[in-house]
Amino acid sequence: MSTVPDLFRAFRIRNDEEGYRSAVEETSLAELSDGNVTIRVGWSGINYKDALAATGKGKILRRFPLTGGIDVAGTVVESGSDAFQPGDRVLANGSGLSETRDGGYSEYLRLPDSILVPLAEGLSMREAMGIGTAGFSAAMSLYRMEQNGQRPEMGPIVVTGASGGLGAIAIDLLTKAGYEAHAITGKVETFDWLERIGARQCISRHDLHWGQRPLETARWAGCIDTVGGDMLGGLTRVIEPWGNIACCGMAGGHGLNTTVFPLILRGVSLLGVSSTNCDIETRRLLWDRLANEWKPPHLDEIIENEVALDEMRPLFERLIDGGARGRSVVRIDPSAE
Repeated sequence: MSTVPDLFRAFRIRNDEEGYRSAVEETSLAELSDGNVTIRVGWSGINYKDALAATGKGKILRRFPLTGGIDVAGTVVESGSDAFQPGDRVLANGSGLSETRDGGYSEYLRLPDSILVPLAEGLSMREAMGIGTAGFSAAMSLYRMEQNGQRPEMGPIVVTGASGGLGAIAIDLLTKAGYEAHAITGKVETFDWLERIGARQCISRHDLHWGQRPLETARWAGCIDTVGGDMLGGLTRVIEPWGNIACCGMAGGHGLNTTVFPLILRGVSLLGVSSTNCDIETRRLLWDRLANEWKPPHLDEIIENEVALDEMRPLFERLIDGGARGRSVVRIDPSAE
């Protein structure tokens, strides 16, 4: 006999003859994506991508209807997998959630074991979702940079879009890993907060003047860039020799106007970061690090909002409007850790 109720609540996104819309509805497992592991969802999180999907302001979903939420943490209640047993704590992020299959804004969810990550002892479900895809992308950025030779002794790493969820966790994570972190943000009112979570220097993006030469005076040993566009183009000209730029966002645009000079005269590397289709082995390795040596020490301060399933919409709008700071988590199960 199944331990899952016949009906439960989920935040469903639809696009049909009645138009694009999203709301909390009653649904059942039979209406949701298939999978060999069923979990009772404890927590989820809110990312910019979730806001785009929920409001229809970005083409995120590949089919309809789907449940929103690209991050999920919960407890296994039924399993057809040898790898997971009832009672196991698990998480998933990216991997098609809220794109091609139902996501984490649901009281129950079926997932294939191939995308599940065992939740390490060092993380509660709330902490894991406070990190979420944003923090996972920050961790993947540093992982790729270090694979390519980045080391703390090379000098400071600058983080763009630093007041957002990804940027803030990147600042915290870099500092924990022994790097000097600098912050670029358009929100000067967040400077004190960014310094509290580890930024050694804060710079207003409105005060940046890159110059027009293909190579300008180098200022940083590397960068985690969440902005793209003109910001990324400018950064390529001011990175120290053999430094790395991890490109993990496009809040400022998807174009890139630069030259090959930083690459061939300074050996600068531009590294792509894709959290959506990361292989499961790397995914599990990075989540283990995030639970241990890379666990952000100021995560409680970075988590700005905690809401219930039916309280998310104002946060979607705030993210779209650029007014959010830090991370927001969604408590799906009131009894979850």
